[in-house]
Amino acid sequence: MAQLSRIQVVSLMEAQGMIPLFYNPDPEVCKKVLKACYDGGARLMEFTARGDFAHNVFSILNKYALKELPGMVLGVGSVTDAAAASLYLQMGANFIVTPSLREDISLVCNRRKILWLPGCGTLTEINKAEELGCEIIKLFPGDVYGPKFIKAVKGPQPWTSIMPTGGVEPTKENLQEWYQAGAFCVGLGSKLITKQILTEENFDALTEKVSTTFSYIKEIRSNL
Repeated sequence: MAQLSRIQVVSLMEAQGMIPLFYNPDPEVCKKVLKACYDGGARLMEFTARGDFAHNVFSILNKYALKELPGMVLGVGSVTDAAAASLYLQMGANFIVTPSLREDISLVCNRRKILWLPGCGTLTEINKAEELGCEIIKLFPGDVYGPKFIKAVKGPQPWTSIMPTGGVEPTKENLQEWYQAGAFCVGLGSKLITKQILTEENFDALTEKVSTTFSYIKEIRSNL
């Protein structure tokens, strides 16, 4: 069962401002990445389930978080059908992220009052997602649409909350562009948890990078 309601997760996403995204087939690597992000201040993370037996890895990771990392909230991304969403909810996922708009997934999540973030790329898709009860839209791939897309949507629809994922960079300049355009929060994957960090197993560097990114976001938001 999920630890938090969808409203609690929304509040946490807004407060944190940045969601680390990560997948690795090795549970031990995942634990080290999660701990590094946790030590850097993250209390919410998306496990991007993109490999074979990813559900097994998530099960191990979520049990680890519940036992060793108080207050850490895990969700699952790259979910493409209702059956997979149900499986991860049974394993305690606190939110579900999808690469596209899937009504079947919305029904599964809404039934259990779990937050779901559908990937949308048009105003029509965004409107449909919100009609289905969506609280936060995932703009994917973010670098294809850019900050101007968010600003354009927020004009006629100031109530729409958008999280760009894909192409967001953990630099003050890039984050400022997204937040000035009206981003609700941002998703950061390989730009944050880099191949170099994983290859060198330099998890202290990851902790520092996460902490620095949060400090950028806090400063940027305070000046909006």
